[in-house]
Amino acid sequence: MISTDHFHPMLVHFPIALVAFGFLADCASLFFRKEACLSRLGFYLLILGTLTAATALFSGVFFTSELKGAAGEIQETHEMFAWITLGTLLVTSALRIFLQTKNVENSNLRWIAFVLYGLATVSVSITGFYGGTLVYNYMMPI
Repeated sequence: MISTDHFHPMLVHFPIALVAFGFLADCASLFFRKEACLSRLGFYLLILGTLTAATALFSGVFFTSELKGAAGEIQETHEMFAWITLGTLLVTSALRIFLQTKNVENSNLRWIAFVLYGLATVSVSITGFYGGTLVYNYMMPI
């Protein structure tokens, strides 16, 4: 029988990498405006990052146990930032999909989506920090 304890640790690295590199691609597209592929790369990485963030969050909710004490408090903060990350990514993805389908990439909504993407990148980084704190300070033997 396969153990489900390892699902969450196996999945959490994907949203961190995809969201961070997608935001970097979007940042680069601001400097190299003639390169439309960078903006499109940022868009696709945003969509993939959103899907993997949802998968990682739900694997954490369903396949990890509740912790108590100081570790439990860090786990709650970790989970709160995971929900913030997923919410921000969903709103950003919906906005970018709208901009793509309506071909209004040069509107002010593009800047709102860019700021939200940046906030999601910060949020996923904070989520990863608290997850790493849980693993290295409370779960791994020294």
